Amino acid sequence: MTSVLENIGLIFIRLFEQTGLWFRMLWRTIVWGVRPPFEFGEWFRQMVRVGVESVPVVFLTTMFTGMVFALETYSGFHRVHAEDFVGGAVALSMLRELSPVLVGLMVTGRVGSSMAAEIGTMRVTEQIDALKALATDPVQYLFVPRMIAGIVMLPFLVVLGDALGIGGGYLVAVKLLGANGSVYEQNTFQYLNMQDLWAGVIKAATFGLILTLTGCTRGYYTSGGAEGVGRSTTQAVVSASLIILFVDFFLTKMLL
Repeated sequence: MTSVLENIGLIFIRLFEQTGLWFRMLWRTIVWGVRPPFEFGEWFRQMVRVGVESVPVVFLTTMFTGMVFALETYSGFHRVHAEDFVGGAVALSMLRELSPVLVGLMVTGRVGSSMAAEIGTMRVTEQIDALKALATDPVQYLFVPRMIAGIVMLPFLVVLGDALGIGGGYLVAVKLLGANGSVYEQNTFQYLNMQDLWAGVIKAATFGLILTLTGCTRGYYTSGGAEGVGRSTTQAVVSASLIILFVDFFLTKMLL
């Protein structure tokens, strides 16, 4: 019984330690983010990496999600003769919830893991120590461009995902299932307002911060050679995904 309680206590201690490290690196990143020199070239390179190179996976994920959601919603609404409201349901779901969360999780798997692996490799090969020897702060050089890229580019990816999801829903409902196209388009935007769009954009920026900072932090504190890099990469994806889902609930409550 004692060993079980000790293990539970160690889990909570580890959790609090990791939370403290995360907020410590967040504060350091914010401080260095407003101090010169500003590496604009690196900022844009990371934006291309996070945003432009993630377009294909966002395209497939959000479009097929909208298509599947429309298919399931049409089937359910048909039972109560409410097929005309499928467009509004798909659009509202994509803007407020599905697009931000799915894009955040997919970019976490694609970009967050690579950031953890890249910085983790730099740690175990002593490249981060070399940066310090050259009087370059690793947080300013490694963290700031990546976090700015995540905050700036995730909203654009989410807006793209919104459009693709709504378009995929239209294709399924109108072209495949035979819904009235004019009625579908009218109901798609009739029940939407700018608050729904802004809710998704705010979530996207928050998720961009979470996934980039988590990946960088996990990589920065890597130890144990090549095995440690792999472990940090896995932990970065799992941790960022769980934090995104956890924070999503509270953001949804605040933005209602």
